[in-house]
Amino acid sequence: MIAVLALLAGVLLGIVFEPAVPPELVPYLPIAVVAALDAVFGGVRAKLDGIFDDKQFVVSFISNVLVSALIVYVGDQLGVGGQLSTGVVVVLGVRIFGNVAAIRRHLFRA
Repeated sequence: MIAVLALLAGVLLGIVFEPAVPPELVPYLPIAVVAALDAVFGGVRAKLDGIFDDKQFVVSFISNVLVSALIVYVGDQLGVGGQLSTGVVVVLGVRIFGNVAAIRRHLFRA
């Protein structure tokens, strides 16, 4: 419940203060958000499976965001940032949908 309240508080603060993202970080923001969503859905799945570990979740969350951003950064330096961004989104998207399917099966027994 604390996580849901923190999420709502963060969304509200973002709406109220409208933070500006530096232009040089704009290409990495969507990738970081998708990586964070992957960690969140993985954490929800682990919680429903009874194997959730808060330390592992925090490490997974941070490492997903950093590794994804690093891959896109390296791709930008090599001139193939768009292709690597697409690859990261596809991989994380598959993981997100797999976790959502597992959550759905757990909740609805279907």
